[in-house]
Amino acid sequence: MKIHKTFSYTRQRWLESPLLSRQYHPLLIENGSLTASLQQKFPDFHVKPVRVTYQKPTFEEAALLHMTARDNAQIREVLLYGNGKPAVFAHSVLPRKSLQGEWRSLGRLGNKPLGAILFANLKVKRTPLSYKKLSANHALYQAAVRYLQRKPDYLWARRSIFSLNCASIMVVEVFLPSLIEA
Repeated sequence: MKIHKTFSYTRQRWLESPLLSRQYHPLLIENGSLTASLQQKFPDFHVKPVRVTYQKPTFEEAALLHMTARDNAQIREVLLYGNGKPAVFAHSVLPRKSLQGEWRSLGRLGNKPLGAILFANLKVKRTPLSYKKLSANHALYQAAVRYLQRKPDYLWARRSIFSLNCASIMVVEVFLPSLIEA
């Protein structure tokens, strides 16, 4: 039983480097704004919200954001489009307590890109990126492939936490096949 728990934990772990990510590698490790990169790559870049709701985040998300079991967050899921196709599925966790002060407008973004706002403020700090190769049994994989015609064997994702003063939010970006096909 202990071996299984250790194995399960290892498989759930996010990595410090996107090993064997091949053609996704340059995009995954880019520390700047993914939104800005996509706006340069795709003249028709736009954001389409697909789910915005208040709920309890996953246990792992709550732990990384130092939330209690009772805390709710706004879960915002959007598709970033380029060349008329979804290129990135973004999953953001915005704790209710973080949607105050300078970040009060983040709860009402609509089709505005979150990245543009985060990178415009020089006071915003970002943790190092972490990476995961998502398989079909991962919840983020399942959420992202709903918007694809063909389901790939896996998807690459990266995540980081952005902080301003005492407020923190998590952004996960899942890279879709059309991003590298363009």
